[in-house]
Formats: sequence, structure tokens, C-alpha cells
Amino acid sequence: MIKVTFLGTSYSIPTPERNHTGILLTYKGENILIDCGEGIQRQFKIAKISMSKITRILLTHWHGDHVLGLPGLLQTLSLGNQKKNLFIYGPKGIKKHISQMLDAFPFQLNYKISISEVSGKFFENDEFILESKEMTHGIPCNAYSFVKKGKLRIDKGKLKKSKLPHGPLLKQLTLGKDVIHGGKKYKYEDLTYEDKGLKISFVLDTSINNKIAPFVKNSDLLICESTFHSELEKEAMEKKHLTAKQAGEIAKKSNSKKLLLTHISDRYKNDLLKLLEDAKKVFKNSHMVKDFDIVDV
Repeated sequence: MIKVTFLGTSYSIPTPERNHTGILLTYKGENILIDCGEGIQRQFKIAKISMSKITRILLTHWHGDHVLGLPGLLQTLSLGNQKKNLFIYGPKGIKKHISQMLDAFPFQLNYKISISEVSGKFFENDEFILESKEMTHGIPCNAYSFVKKGKLRIDKGKLKKSKLPHGPLLKQLTLGKDVIHGGKKYKYEDLTYEDKGLKISFVLDTSINNKIAPFVKNSDLLICESTFHSELEKEAMEKKHLTAKQAGEIAKKSNSKKLLLTHISDRYKNDLLKLLEDAKKVFKNSHMVKDFDIVDV
């Protein structure tokens, strides 16, 4: 199970209901924070999530509403005797920005920070892959995808009935290979089930461009900025943002299964349904998220 917690869902101006951008993806031992807007620490406290559990931070770009929570977060982790390494990823220029930030806000850093400027596939282990794609936002900016790998897993009930002992033979079954034990052949398909792969994509600041849909293709969950209504499409283009309708069009074109609208302009705080309907006109499985919503995938 993958859990996505929305810690901030506003545009550049927060409201009493919506904080600056921050999204936490939790999967097994990983807690991946996508963007770190101002006030993020308070959002963690309200959500009753320990900040010390963060393993990686993916920064889309260096605009204040996406990073101003970073210096305070890093300092708090140090004050809390953080021991494990923290990995921070971002677009070109992020190393310089973070270096300057640490100079501007001096404090004793008691743990190691690893900073990487990324493009394309930048992390992979046995469980998942992290990918990025450059967007169009006036400054270097990335969209991200989290891809959980599909796997064959042992069906414990069927294994118990088969009386095949635990050991290295089980590894062969999960690789899709039949095994022989005690003169008997055990077929992998009789003792395993497919844990299907899954893709979650984050498009948090960009103008419309032809790179988005191919990058988020076949997403099970597409989390996309929807700053403006389509009646303000010209303004959206000028400010290098998306409309809710454009988010819906991206979801449809990319064959995504579900669209979540975030990064909402404060002008729609009393008219969220209008924005949601703008997306639903082209992609029915569209949903508006708010701060502290939790989505399980």
C-alpha cells in the first residue's frame, strides 16, 4: 500500500484552509516529500507525522512557495538529533541554491545531506524507481514519477499447503521459475501471485507543453497543478501554469486512471466546484484535494 498525504495544496498565496505545497508519499520504509513550502513543519505536526521519518525530498523548482519551508525543516531535524542521511533531489541549479540557503541560515548540521541535480531516471532499488522530466516554468523545474515495480510474491497460504520449505527455492519462484524439491516439481504460478506495478506522477508547476503526457503516461494516480480555470487560459500561459481543464486533458491523453487537482489559486477558495467541473468536462475521474487529505493507492 502506498499512502499519499497532502500537507499543502495552495498556489503561491496560502489561505486559512490551504498551505503552500507539500506532498508526502509513504511506501514501506520510505517517506518521500515532494516540495517543502513555507509552514510545512506545522503541517507535519497537525497531521501527526514525524519529520524525522523523511528519507528523500524531491524539489520541483526554487520558487518560494515550494521551498521556503526547507531551511526550518533541516534545522529542526538537526535539533532533533537526526542521524540518517537525507537525500535531496531537484533540477539544475539546486546545489547552488541549497548551498546559499545554508550560508544564509547558519546552524549546526548534525547529519549528512546528499544533493543531486536530476533528469530522467535517477533512483532505483528492488522496490521502486524515481524519474524526473524538465517542465516549462521560467526557471529549471521538474515533474516527478514514482514507479512501484511489479513483482511475483509468495502466496503464504498456498505455500503452507504445498509443504515446500522456506529457503532459497522461494527466491526462484518469485523470479518466475519452477523448482524441484524432494523429487517433486513445484510450479511458480501455483504458489505465487502478481503484485502489479503502479505509477504516481507529480506535475506541480508548469505551462502546458508536449512533454507532460508522455512522461506521466499510464499513471495510476496523476497529481497535477490546476491553478486556473480555463476561462483564464491566457493568464495561465503568461504565468506558466495550467488550467484545470488542461490537467484533465493531460490525464485523458496520458491514459491516466485518476486525476487529483492541487496547487489551487486562492481566487477559487469559495468556488472549488467550478474548478473541478472544468477538469471533469474532459476527464471524469477528477478529484479536488485539500490539506490533510490522504489517498491510498
